[in-house]
Amino acid sequence: MDTEKLSCGPCPIGRGLARVGDAWSMLILRDAALGATRFDQFRASLGVAPNILSRRLKALTDDGLLEKRRYSERPPRDEYVLTAAGRDFLPVLQLLGAWARKHHAGGTPMTRLVDAETGADVHPMAIDAATGAPLGTRPLRVID
Repeated sequence: MDTEKLSCGPCPIGRGLARVGDAWSMLILRDAALGATRFDQFRASLGVAPNILSRRLKALTDDGLLEKRRYSERPPRDEYVLTAAGRDFLPVLQLLGAWARKHHAGGTPMTRLVDAETGADVHPMAIDAATGAPLGTRPLRVID
C-alpha cells in the first residue's frame, strides 16, 4: 500500500487510514484515551515489540495525534498525550468497538463502554449533524 499517495490523495478516508490505519496505532490511541502516557505503559498493555511501538509513537506524534512531552531530564524520559486531533479520533474508535460488539462478539465476554460519571452504558452512534439521521440508514454519494 502506498501510504504516501493515500496521505495526500483526494479521499479523506484514505488520508485518515494513512495516519491511523493499522491496529497498533489504534490500540495506542485507545490506551492513551484510557490514561496511558508512557512507553512502558503502552508496551505492558499491548505486548508489542519495542521497535514497533517506537515507530508507531513517532508516526502518531509526527501526524499530530499525540504530543511528546519530556517528564524527566535525568534520565531523559518522555510521555505521550493526546492532542486535539487525537481526542477527535476517539469517537471513531468507540464506533469501531460498538460495531465489533454487535457483529463479532463471539463466545467471550466483551468490554462495555460506560459513562465515567454516571456508570450508564454508552451506545455510540454516528449521526448526520444536519438531519440527525443515523449514518448508514440513508443512501449517500460522494461529490468531487
